[in-house]
Amino acid sequence: MVEVKRRFSNKNLKKLIIPLIIEQLLAVTVGFADTIMVSNIGETAVSAVSLVDTINILLINIFAALGTGGAVVTAQFIGQDSRKKARESAKQLILITGLLSFFIMIACLILNKPLLNLIFGTIDTDVMSKAQTYFYVTAISYPFIALYNSGAGLFRAIGNSKISMINAAIMNVINIILNAVFIFGCGLGVFGAAIATLIARIVTSIIILIMLKSKKNLMYIDNYHSFKWNGFYIKKILLIGIPSGLENGMFQLGKILVQSLVATFGTYAIAANAVSNNIAQMMIIPGSAIGLALVTIVGQCIGAEEYDQAVYYIRRLMKQAYVWMIILSLSAIILSPILLKMYSLSEESTSLATKCILIHGLAGMIIWPISFTLPNALRAANDAKFTMIVSICSMWTFRYLLSFYLGRTLALGLVGVWLAMIVDWFIRAFFFIYRYRSGKWKNKRLV
Repeated sequence: MVEVKRRFSNKNLKKLIIPLIIEQLLAVTVGFADTIMVSNIGETAVSAVSLVDTINILLINIFAALGTGGAVVTAQFIGQDSRKKARESAKQLILITGLLSFFIMIACLILNKPLLNLIFGTIDTDVMSKAQTYFYVTAISYPFIALYNSGAGLFRAIGNSKISMINAAIMNVINIILNAVFIFGCGLGVFGAAIATLIARIVTSIIILIMLKSKKNLMYIDNYHSFKWNGFYIKKILLIGIPSGLENGMFQLGKILVQSLVATFGTYAIAANAVSNNIAQMMIIPGSAIGLALVTIVGQCIGAEEYDQAVYYIRRLMKQAYVWMIILSLSAIILSPILLKMYSLSEESTSLATKCILIHGLAGMIIWPISFTLPNALRAANDAKFTMIVSICSMWTFRYLLSFYLGRTLALGLVGVWLAMIVDWFIRAFFFIYRYRSGKWKNKRLV
């Protein structure tokens, strides 16, 4: 029997996945640190930051979707050993991401107050005032976080996740130090938290763009002075980026509208929801990291037409995602009383947050990796349209509509919203596992 030579050795997998886990941990720490530090100002500040962050996350996920499109194209070219084409696709990714994020930034700066009033018009006046401040400053950072995400995605596509990890560490250190200076030292409150985030994103975006120019990389960008629109590569990137962007955008839009429902339950519910989301993000870090790794691994396998190897790595990494999900979910449930004390919440908010963490932890161990890690393998194989259709339909039918029914009609409040989220996960998982087992995601090579 001839032994199959694997494209990624155990050492390669560790070099790819471990930095991604650390990077995801660091990324979550930014929001974690912001919320904890801002919580010392009061629950209105926590509520303002959490509300605006739902909009920020929506837009950042759209930028990240473009980055995923570029990463898939680059990974498949690397799998084909077509490095010149990989470099050109990378340059086009930077161009399209930079342009899109700039125009979105301008729109958000102009429409700051009308947008917030449209989405969160029923909230307390003090919360709205702080939200407007936080939204204005963080909107300026959109081009920088968009370019950073694209650069990080390109490094992951060539299997060098250490670079994005280092930059994430730099971003966190800058953000936490400046948070302490601006919030506690200067007494700038929410404005200080926003300025710290802006500066951290500017610095790390510049660093990663400079790193992309190094010719020592498997794939590099020769210069940033002579960008020319290349429709061929843009089309390839958008074939993944548009479905992924629509999927992420509609998902986050649904979450924003659900957040507007949560806002009607009062400041206690808003604060509890914000804190629960912070802790829930900690639970899913390894699953998210493995999902990012699947983009690189499956993308390269598909580019080389090595479908059996793609299947092998998907199965192997999904098992790892489940092991980590179980460990972290149980840890979060057990440690939740200690974790929640860090936020200086009221008794009502603490009680609500405890219930939400329990719901997320128990359901996450069963279904989260299939709902959110596995789809990245399908996207890497150019099956992004399928994941988009499933995700959008499930989001609006179950998470959105069911949230109103359980939360308002049945008077379950915030708990009802989180239960609706779990139903959404199960629906997604059913269709994604069916698609994977059908094998229809194969033979959809993008390049």
